[in-house]
Amino acid sequence: DLGMATANTLAGVMSGARQVEVTINGIGERAGNTSLEEVVMAIKCHADLPVETGIDTTQIMKISKLVSGLMNMPVQANKAIVGKNAFAHSSGIHQDGVLKHRENYEIIDPKEVGVDESSIVLTARSGRAAIKHRLKVLGFEVTQEKLDKIYDDFLIYADKKREVTDEDLLIIIGEDLTVDENIKLMYLKVTSETESEPSAEVHLQMDGKLHKEIAKGNGPVDAAISAVKKIVGQKVFLDEYLIQGVNKGSSDLCKVHMTVVGVEKTSRGFAASTDIVKASVEAFLNALNKILY
Repeated sequence: DLGMATANTLAGVMSGARQVEVTINGIGERAGNTSLEEVVMAIKCHADLPVETGIDTTQIMKISKLVSGLMNMPVQANKAIVGKNAFAHSSGIHQDGVLKHRENYEIIDPKEVGVDESSIVLTARSGRAAIKHRLKVLGFEVTQEKLDKIYDDFLIYADKKREVTDEDLLIIIGEDLTVDENIKLMYLKVTSETESEPSAEVHLQMDGKLHKEIAKGNGPVDAAISAVKKIVGQKVFLDEYLIQGVNKGSSDLCKVHMTVVGVEKTSRGFAASTDIVKASVEAFLNALNKILY
């Protein structure tokens, strides 16, 4: 999917050119500059070329986002290498092929350009393999019979929405947003003042015993999460954190979605409350219960 400018640049390199004028995100491409990310990765993928760039390709996505933010110029979704759809798959055939063997549809490993992993987008075109994969990520193993039933319900839902989210999928399979609470929040107190570091006191019931801990943090949520980590004593970190309002207003019920990474497993947590800090802690515990139990 490389552009004509990149193709012409490669032709020049193959003919002996040893200096290439490039730009980030293709900005100014039609003024004679070609896209750095496309040229660099094209050269890297063609081992037969007697040249190399010496560029750390794992920084490509980072510099692309930096330039995009500083210039206030969003990168088009279908831009090669750095577009959000460059490593995204929504077609059922593509999803199945990528899950079985990434190289079927990706000549470039996403990690080579600083992208954590390929994205499997659930749409009406997705197949059973993608649904099963996403359910496994969420912590659910299903039989083929149940998967067939889930898929039928999924198609009805997908026809109404452009993209089916994890929360939508949980609703489809008939599961609520909780799991067995081996670790349960019993008490939460947070203190946050403009002139002092926020702190939190957390009481957890874990394996039938009550545990208490106090911690400080960059904010009330960070302090509460830190207290939970002290009690649990496991090496986990918060990879993704999203707050979503259900309706509108400061008194609104909010939903918290987060991804928590453990030593051997990654899981997603969900919770809802009118209290953002409480919802955040419960979402963190929701993910921890999936990871540890």
